[in-house]
Amino acid sequence: MSSLMELTKFAPWLGVIGLVVAYLIYAYVKKQPNGNAEIQSLEGLIHDGAMAFLKKEYVYLAVFIVVVFVALCAGLNHQTAFAFLTGAMCSIAAGYFGMSAATKGNSRTAAAANEKGLGAALSISFFSGSVMGLSVASLGLIGVGFWFYLYGLDGNDHTVQYINGFAMGCSSIALFARVGGGIFTKAADVGSDLVGKVEAGIPEDD
Repeated sequence: MSSLMELTKFAPWLGVIGLVVAYLIYAYVKKQPNGNAEIQSLEGLIHDGAMAFLKKEYVYLAVFIVVVFVALCAGLNHQTAFAFLTGAMCSIAAGYFGMSAATKGNSRTAAAANEKGLGAALSISFFSGSVMGLSVASLGLIGVGFWFYLYGLDGNDHTVQYINGFAMGCSSIALFARVGGGIFTKAADVGSDLVGKVEAGIPEDD
């Protein structure tokens, strides 16, 4: 059991390695051709819109984070509050990394499909999506490993419970991101549908 406890000390470092791998994958995706001028223009518009959404969402989430942080400090303890804060920051960082990779990967996936076929397009899309997955897992390892090193190695149940604050921070931000992202995506779908119908003359003018 003690040997397993010792192995947990390596968790944050494994998380750092995961982030490095995620960055290398992101750099590889960015180096791929991103199509003609029209595709590049669309990529820029999509990227700007997605980042504008994230910026606005994170402004509101900052208020939520501060309120919950203060409530945890007052109602529970500062250890849980700071664990919550780091969890929220890790979730925000993962969302930013994932959105950056996704918006850069879509044009490159389209260009690969057009120039090299479906196999190449699948590879680009898989790599761009893996940046988000690796970021989530790696940041989780860093956060949980760090707090477990502080409060879990002694095996005291009273101190281990502080780590729940980290999980709460990650989960709450992910929940808001899912709901907000769903609304944003639906608005984009409706907008593109209306534009397409107007350009096609549907419904026809009397």
